[in-house]
Amino acid sequence: MRTKKQKAFLIAKIVSVFFVLVIVGLFVFRDALLQKTLVSISRKMEQDFNSSFSVKKAIFVGVTGVEMDDVLLVPKNADTLFRIENIKTRISFWHLLTGTIRLESLDAKNGYVQLVKNENGRNFDAFLLKKKDSTNTGDKPNYAKLAYRILNRALNLVPTDMRLENLSLRMNDMGHKSTISLQKLELVDKKLESSIQVQTNTFNQRWKIKGIADPRNKQTDIRFFNIDTGKIKVPYFDERYNIKSSFDSIRLNVSNIDMDNGELHIDGFTSISNFTVNHHKIASKDVVIKNARFDYHLLFGENFIAVDSSSTVLLNQIKVNPYVSYTNETDKIYTLKMTIPKMKAQDFISSLPEGLFTHFKGMEANGNFDYHLDFVFNKNKPNAVVFDSKLNKENLQITKYGEANIDKLNGEFVYRAIINNVPQRPILVGSGNPNYTPLSRISPYLRKSVLTTEDPSFFSHKGFINEAFKQSIVKNIRTKKFSRGGSTISMQLIKNVFLTREKTLSRKLEEILLVYIMENNKIVSKERMLEVYFNIIEWGPNVYGIGEASSFYFQKSPSELTLNECLYLANIIPSPRKFMYQFNSEGNLKSFAVNRDKQLKRLMMRRGIIVSEDTIYQMPILITGSARSYIKTKVEEVPTEIEQPTSIEEFDF
Repeated sequence: MRTKKQKAFLIAKIVSVFFVLVIVGLFVFRDALLQKTLVSISRKMEQDFNSSFSVKKAIFVGVTGVEMDDVLLVPKNADTLFRIENIKTRISFWHLLTGTIRLESLDAKNGYVQLVKNENGRNFDAFLLKKKDSTNTGDKPNYAKLAYRILNRALNLVPTDMRLENLSLRMNDMGHKSTISLQKLELVDKKLESSIQVQTNTFNQRWKIKGIADPRNKQTDIRFFNIDTGKIKVPYFDERYNIKSSFDSIRLNVSNIDMDNGELHIDGFTSISNFTVNHHKIASKDVVIKNARFDYHLLFGENFIAVDSSSTVLLNQIKVNPYVSYTNETDKIYTLKMTIPKMKAQDFISSLPEGLFTHFKGMEANGNFDYHLDFVFNKNKPNAVVFDSKLNKENLQITKYGEANIDKLNGEFVYRAIINNVPQRPILVGSGNPNYTPLSRISPYLRKSVLTTEDPSFFSHKGFINEAFKQSIVKNIRTKKFSRGGSTISMQLIKNVFLTREKTLSRKLEEILLVYIMENNKIVSKERMLEVYFNIIEWGPNVYGIGEASSFYFQKSPSELTLNECLYLANIIPSPRKFMYQFNSEGNLKSFAVNRDKQLKRLMMRRGIIVSEDTIYQMPILITGSARSYIKTKVEEVPTEIEQPTSIEEFDF
């Protein structure tokens, strides 16, 4: 009888012999298996992707090495997608036995990936991710496991020993061409170094990538910078989207990728220096961020993805702690929390990106502040959006204004509207202009009507209406575009007097900050804001201020306007240059405009702004001023220039 020890030894011997036989079998038949695998790949490419895949020569080198020559992938009736002259690779044998492919080394030279879009379509369409079947199985992905699996597969394909030579990425998007040529890349003993040539229709540059890459320990620290003088320019986007961007250097660091208690943690940082971007939707000039850094702590759970609040964003001297998350445990919920810890107001002003806040240049301030934003959007319950914004001040005071001197609203000044980047005629805002109308001489009906349509809570809010912001966010998310702004009279006033009508990120951010400064520092009284607003807004083509508008439409002074006339004037504020299309061939308001004015009247009565006695003896409006020449009646009249009650050309502007 054999002892247990002898039996165990015998089993171990049998297993060893078995593995030896398997290894020998694989070694003997490996070339046949390799050819069979390549044939299988070729068939799959043809069947699933309508593409031709071929390898001119493929052989094993050593025990686990493979060498291939002239590897080619060509979609049917399209430009070549991928080609490489020679590739040598060595894989981990033991990982292969467990069904995992891990590259130990890679040598490749003379090849390219080519992405082409022309009148015949795109040569890579067949390889894009297909839309999933609309049938809902009810299964939810485990984000932690999914992300960890993808990362592991990707890192296993990064060899610890790599040499690449003369490889390129070519892009041709309807004639917008860019080529990024990897002239040389070496990864030896975790040290990575490469030289890259970039060529587009507009520039040529040489880049360098240098640093440490350790795929097995899931760590990297690399830096991109320009070998030549000047900054690195970002290719393709300048021609395709008219976005011009550049930077001195970018650093990317990944210090930790770890799966712990079902959660995936990814830690590291990325930084960029002297980043410059120019696009007409951002600002009218270059926007420059001198130094920016993002220390990130990413979390992936079973049903959530998050940027942890321990992450830090540094923008020059501005420090921000963000928290961003998406969860689908029950509902699909998007969360954004942002905190700016206590900092000096002057440091904040000095750290604003150049070109993005031009009206703040030269501004000085004392004191400190901290800021907190809490935003939650539930896609399944969109009307329950949370938007809470708080700024805490500590002896905060503006001591010197920049280009936008808000205090000028308290005195006499000259206003010029800007339409399509063209300054309009000057309007003197003050008693020196005979058309200027103090608030006390404007019909109370007009004040009430305009406040109802434009900003009902004007006298109680501090420049912003949280509920309007919430509804604006909900509508913008639903329509997937900026279709609603939630603008108050304070915001309209700042936009008209100090800013332009251009729809840029810069203009909107400046508007928000200037309104906050004006309202929260009580620089201008509410009554003065409303008075200036009535005297500068556009009421018709080349008609500015209520003094000109009253004469233009009704040949009256603003104090003589009737309720119906005020309802009409309040309702044309959004599109004053198109007022004439609201009238029929008899010169009377069309039914839709009449009903619109009636709805406003009923709303004001429900809110107690007017009473039933106010509506007695109200006649339909009759256009008697020079505005009548713009209305197409049965007897055609030739439009004449707007009669300006008094010319102000005598003022030296």
